[in-house]
Amino acid sequence: MSQSIAAKRYALALFELAQQNGQLTSIQEELQELKKVFQDNKGLGQLLESPKLPLAKKKELLTDLFKGANQLILNTLYVLLDGKRMNEVIHFVDEFNTFANDSAGVAEATVYSTLPLTDEISQSISSAFAQKVGKQSLKIDNIIDPALIGGVRLQIGNQIYDSSVSAKLERLKRDLIGS
Repeated sequence: MSQSIAAKRYALALFELAQQNGQLTSIQEELQELKKVFQDNKGLGQLLESPKLPLAKKKELLTDLFKGANQLILNTLYVLLDGKRMNEVIHFVDEFNTFANDSAGVAEATVYSTLPLTDEISQSISSAFAQKVGKQSLKIDNIIDPALIGGVRLQIGNQIYDSSVSAKLERLKRDLIGS
């Protein structure tokens, strides 16, 4: 989660526009792709922050790179560029997702497991834990971690629910040794 006030403000502005125009879902999906582009191409962010490249060239580059992108997203990128905030793009997308998820009653969760989760298991985890955090459902990101031995570890925000075998063994070890 980002701690950037600027990213939060830009995200809120785009979120409100997306809601007004009924484009919340499509913009959220496009922003995920945008985030991947900036994460996978660190040089792009550096290029857009470089004082050696004129602002007009940077805008032209954005227009060419994100041809076909929603105009609201493109306009937001221009505003970020004008405000010398291109280093905030990833944080901005994360903040937008937070606003969109909150409005839909969804929380993001990371589930660590030894094997990939089936849709059925993901759905049962979502329905069981969403209520615990006051949401309607969970958007689950599954990460494979063989060190768990078995079971799952679930992280929703700063809350962790650990029913992994490795955690149970660690608790048993502490109880037996007394440390």
